[in-house]
Amino acid sequence: MTNLLPPVIEPEELLAALASEKILIIAVVSEKVFLEGHLQGSILIKPSELVSGTKPAIGKLPSKEHLDALFSRIGLGTEKHIVAYDDEGSGWAGRLLWTLDVVGHKSYSLLNGGQISWNRSGFTLTTEITENVPSNFDAIIDRSYIADMEEVLASIEDDGIIVWDARAKEEYEGSKITAGKNGHIPGAVNFDWIDLMDRGNNLRLRPIELLKEELEELGITSNKKIITHCQTHHRSGLAYFVGKLLGLNIKAYDGSWSEWGNHPDTPVEQ
Repeated sequence: MTNLLPPVIEPEELLAALASEKILIIAVVSEKVFLEGHLQGSILIKPSELVSGTKPAIGKLPSKEHLDALFSRIGLGTEKHIVAYDDEGSGWAGRLLWTLDVVGHKSYSLLNGGQISWNRSGFTLTTEITENVPSNFDAIIDRSYIADMEEVLASIEDDGIIVWDARAKEEYEGSKITAGKNGHIPGAVNFDWIDLMDRGNNLRLRPIELLKEELEELGITSNKKIITHCQTHHRSGLAYFVGKLLGLNIKAYDGSWSEWGNHPDTPVEQ
């Protein structure tokens, strides 16, 4: 299916496209936030539905059976174009788009700035619940988008692979305690997911050419294989999406620091 919309869509563009039956708008927010107000026609996916929830690596991909049930519930089919948004900077929306890549659904867009930019553009929210028609979704898991711990370990000695740590500087340096071991994967470079967004422009993405230049300074380039992670592959959902926008060969380590930092045998730098 040809994409109906560009990969990044502005609130004004989405408003004009709301009437299309081929567009499925997904709010990746808490149930409380959704019930208080959401974009017209939105279907809720709670962030907890996108992760396995099994400790310590709670952010790992759920089972195929779970994903089949989730995407069947929202009515996903090959004819649908997903528009994803959240209310906190597009980390969870990016996580959904990564999951769609994993299950083979490539027709999607990110609402730039999510619910925050929608609100500040002057567009209204609704509390009306949209009734959607369930589908019979059968996921085919493509693990080429997923890096496991063994692959990340092997990347430490591979000059052709760069690990992009999307956590905050304090987490990367190890001064903030988030696991049994703290610091970063040896050789990983740090570009905080917060720095992907323009906090003075309703959390929209910063200019993509500027992000390209800043990432290239860290060695995150199109001639390398990129593995991104954070604590649970939530914040790195946005890093993954930006990598796709830039044409990078990028995948995500869904075990992330919650797995790496709590494993007895993984090496850590500070």
